[in-house]
Amino acid sequence: MTAPAILWFRQDLRLADNPALVAAAKGPVLPVFVLDDAAAGRLAFGGAARWWLHHSLAALGRDLAARGAPLLLLRGDGVSLLADLAERTGAASIEAGWLVEPWPRAQESSLSARLLAGGRRLNLHASTHLLRPDAILSGAGRPYTVYAPFARKVLAGGEPPAPIEPPAPLRGLAPPAPGLPLAALDLLPRPPQSDWAAEFGTAWRPGEAGALERLARFTAGGLPNYPTRRNDPSVEGSSGLSPHLRWGEVSPRQVWHAAREAGGEEAVPFLREILWREFSHHLLWHRPEITQTALRAPFARFPFAPDRNLLAAWHRGRTGYPIVDAGMRQLWRIGWMHNRVRMVASSLLVKHLLQPWQDGFDWFMDTLVDADPANNGASWQWIAGSGTDSSPYFRVFNPIAQGEKFDPEGAYVRRWVPELAPMPSRFVHRPWEAPEEIRRAAGLTEAAYPRPVVGHAEGRARALAALRATARGELPEEEAAD
Repeated sequence: MTAPAILWFRQDLRLADNPALVAAAKGPVLPVFVLDDAAAGRLAFGGAARWWLHHSLAALGRDLAARGAPLLLLRGDGVSLLADLAERTGAASIEAGWLVEPWPRAQESSLSARLLAGGRRLNLHASTHLLRPDAILSGAGRPYTVYAPFARKVLAGGEPPAPIEPPAPLRGLAPPAPGLPLAALDLLPRPPQSDWAAEFGTAWRPGEAGALERLARFTAGGLPNYPTRRNDPSVEGSSGLSPHLRWGEVSPRQVWHAAREAGGEEAVPFLREILWREFSHHLLWHRPEITQTALRAPFARFPFAPDRNLLAAWHRGRTGYPIVDAGMRQLWRIGWMHNRVRMVASSLLVKHLLQPWQDGFDWFMDTLVDADPANNGASWQWIAGSGTDSSPYFRVFNPIAQGEKFDPEGAYVRRWVPELAPMPSRFVHRPWEAPEEIRRAAGLTEAAYPRPVVGHAEGRARALAALRATARGELPEEEAAD
């Protein structure tokens, strides 16, 4: 008879294409999720992520129970709880998907040592990525630091393996003691913050079924128009799969093959976004400091000027730049922001306002339902110019031009910044330039909507001066463009 196993769920909250589940299900299996905030430290799940996790665990629990193996919920020191559970159940192994963040890797190391001392094993499986990040190296045997050659290397390796079907039914292993009810994990926001997440459920359906539904909708209708609509924040032009991928409710292999089947070569622009996720995780694996320290040494001396009032204006969507404020309010309302707008809003914080990118990283980690340390860290470092990728570190996005280019009629701004809804399209991205009679007719007083906290020309000049100082005068004047 096959020995029992513990299935340790972490960021692979699904049944389909879950190799850890397949390995554990060869005998009696006890599915477990452990919330260990202390181990995560600064990278502990933020408020929006915890909301998502609550509902995802509820969905996973229902799915597992229907197959005969209820989910055990625990909270505390993950290493001690899991090692004790393995001993008390007689489990020969703990099966789990491997992760790239520093704190779960430290957990894996400690838990593996504890288990080996008792004659048991921790077996880690590739369930949240296409490939192990330590398996993708340059011809010189080094980690990649630039996205383009990394993507070429992965694409040259051929298609990823096909997704695997879940085993059914499961032989559930009774836990030695009852676990916690889901509410005891305290994942949902409490009053007065509960109103903050009130609209999340109108935009999202956490869980494996919700992930597969969104994937099917995107491949059927969104994928053909993805290259032309992905940058339009007023429409559903992106896949919306990022939070489902973050929590492993759908695997990258499932997404990859579904997109390939639906679009063939036309799916490549979208698949490159999946590879950007892989690249970000590759960076975090090899450079765990990416979430808090500039990867390019000169940028450690960038002359940031921390200002609580400027940071608060950015948080609240009151910077005076409509495309930025629309994005920040969308983030607050539904826990997500359009990717193009994320770039513009992030650039404004770091370049125009000279606020530390780490403050933006922390805010996104707390307010995004798809908050991912790897994606978040790599993206903020790209915007700040301090990352390893050969991005133009001197780029300063023009928030007015970006708004007029990607939201020309102001549909996105009107939705999320309703005080600007009455403004004519020609002024919706620059309301301070509207004649007084137009502003008055629109009810646009200074109290209703602020003027920019810093002018674009002034902010851009200040950012370029700071970048020149950081780069020791290496900034080429002719390339220092928006």
